[in-house]
Amino acid sequence: MGKLFSAKNKEVFSTPLGLNNPVTVQVLGICSALAVTSKLEPAIVMGLSVTIITAFANVVISLLRKTVPNRIRIIVQLVVVAALVTIVSELLKAFAYDVSVQLSVYVGLIITNCILMGRLEAFAMANGPWESCLDGIGNGLGYAKILVIVAFFRELLGSGTLLGINILNHQWLKDLGYVNNGMMLMPPMALIICACLIWYQRARYKELQEK
Repeated sequence: MGKLFSAKNKEVFSTPLGLNNPVTVQVLGICSALAVTSKLEPAIVMGLSVTIITAFANVVISLLRKTVPNRIRIIVQLVVVAALVTIVSELLKAFAYDVSVQLSVYVGLIITNCILMGRLEAFAMANGPWESCLDGIGNGLGYAKILVIVAFFRELLGSGTLLGINILNHQWLKDLGYVNNGMMLMPPMALIICACLIWYQRARYKELQEK
């Protein structure tokens, strides 16, 4: 049990949540951060979907890594990811259809997510199943964290709601002159928020600051 939760494994899990976040440090998965963050609910679902797929794909590839010929490893990785994406997509259609419609083609495009393919190639192909699972969960949650933060500000300031619940659309706020900022719902604002998060990340961690 101690080995499963060793300091090294804890670092594998926690580093993507902060110091080496896949979005704000590695600058991966930016496209979906712009596309699915106008509302909080689809951002949460997208983040969880990527987390689940990355974790399971990492485990499967880790188990197969010694039996897959090097020349076809990318094909095998794509097949595993495509199967997992299909399963998640069908589950969303069955149990969260409205969210599935909002996410549109972006669930299917998880197969091209740089974070997912990068972790399979850089980590799962060289480490055991447990470490790979932790790495997948950590990177998935690191990605999800950024999506949720971006979506929080975009929906709150753009629509005045959170998860569809009215927060700022009250008459007394309107009487004070408050108006929802429609620009927050446009993709460029997601990029600006991501840029602010990248700035914060580099300001917080001295290791990321250029000498």
